[in-house]
Amino acid sequence: MKKLDWYIIRKFLGTFVFSILLILSIGIVFDITEKMDNFYEYQLTWREIIGDYYINFIPYYTNMFCQLFIFISVIFFTSKLAGNSEIIAMMATGMSLQRLLVPYMFSAFILFVFTFWLGGYVIPPASGKLLDFTDKYIDHFTSDNARNVQMKVGPGTILYIETFRQSNQTGYRTSFERFEDKTLKTRITADRIVYDSAYNWHFETYVRRDFDGLRESLTRGARLDTVINLLPEEMFLTAEMAQQMTNTELSSYIERQIERGASNTEAFETEMHKRRASPVGAFVMTLLGFVLSCRKVRGGMGKNLGIGIVLSALYILFSTVSGTFSAGGLMSPFWAAWLPNFIFLIIGISLYIRVRK
Repeated sequence: MKKLDWYIIRKFLGTFVFSILLILSIGIVFDITEKMDNFYEYQLTWREIIGDYYINFIPYYTNMFCQLFIFISVIFFTSKLAGNSEIIAMMATGMSLQRLLVPYMFSAFILFVFTFWLGGYVIPPASGKLLDFTDKYIDHFTSDNARNVQMKVGPGTILYIETFRQSNQTGYRTSFERFEDKTLKTRITADRIVYDSAYNWHFETYVRRDFDGLRESLTRGARLDTVINLLPEEMFLTAEMAQQMTNTELSSYIERQIERGASNTEAFETEMHKRRASPVGAFVMTLLGFVLSCRKVRGGMGKNLGIGIVLSALYILFSTVSGTFSAGGLMSPFWAAWLPNFIFLIIGISLYIRVRK
C-alpha cells in the first residue's frame, strides 16, 4: 500500500461513515417525533429509550442500508476525484485502472468483514431487543396463544394442535399421526397435550388407534407419555424470528429442522443466504460505483449521484422481490439472496470493460 492508496481508503471510509451518521441522525429525529406519544404514555426515561431502543436501532438500520451507502459513498467521492482531475493525474503517472481499484477493493473488504460480523452476530440480539421494546411500548404484535398449529415433527409424523397456550405449556384438541409409505399406521387424538421437559410430552384423555392393514386396535386412557422432537417456542417461530438468531443458531436450527424431516425452513434458509450475500454486495456495489463515476463528465457529480440512487433503488427492489418469490416457493433461497449480486456484478463488469477501453 502506498500513500495514494491510503488517501483513497480514507476518502472511501470517511465518506461512508459520514453519510451513515448523517442519514441515521435524520432517521432518529423523525422516529422520535413519530413515537414521542408512546414514550410519554409509558413514562419512559431517556436512559430506557436510548439504552433499550436506539442503541439497537442504530446497528439494525446501519446493516439494512449498508450496501446503499457504500454505493453512494463511492460515487460521491470518486466523482469528486474525477471532477478535480485527480484520477487523470493518477493515470498520468502510469497507474492502470486495475491498479486504481486496489484501494477500493481493500476498503470493500473492510466493509465486508464489518457487515458480516454486524449481520451475523450483532444485529440478531439487537433485533430481539428492538422487537421486544416495540411489542411492549409501541405496537403489540405478539400473542401467548398459537392457533391451528400443524407441524411435521419427524419423518412421516404430523402433529396438529388447535390451540396452544405458552403460559401453561398446554395444547388443546390435538392429533398425532404417524405414516409409513404414505399409509397411516398410528393416530392419537387427545383433549390436551402438555409439555414436560427435554422433548417429553404427555397426552391427556387420549384415544389411540393402531392400523395393520384392515385391522384396527383401539386404546383409551387418561395419560400417555411420549417423546416429540418439538419445543413449545418453535410453534411461535415466524420468518421475523430468523432475524433474531445468530449465524450459529440459525445454522443449527435449519439442520435440526432438516434432520426431523420438516419442510418449513425456506424463510430461515433465505435469511442465512442473505447474510452471506449481503456482505459480498460491498464488492459488487464498490465496483459498480467506481466504473460509473471514475470519468470526468460534463455536469459534475449530480448526474452520477442520480444514476447511483436509481441503481441503488433497483438493487433494493431486486432483493425485496426475490425474497418475496422465495417465501412463496417460486424461487430457491439461494437464488433469492444471490441473484441481485449476480445481476449487478454482470452490469459492473460490463461497464468496467467499457470504461477500460
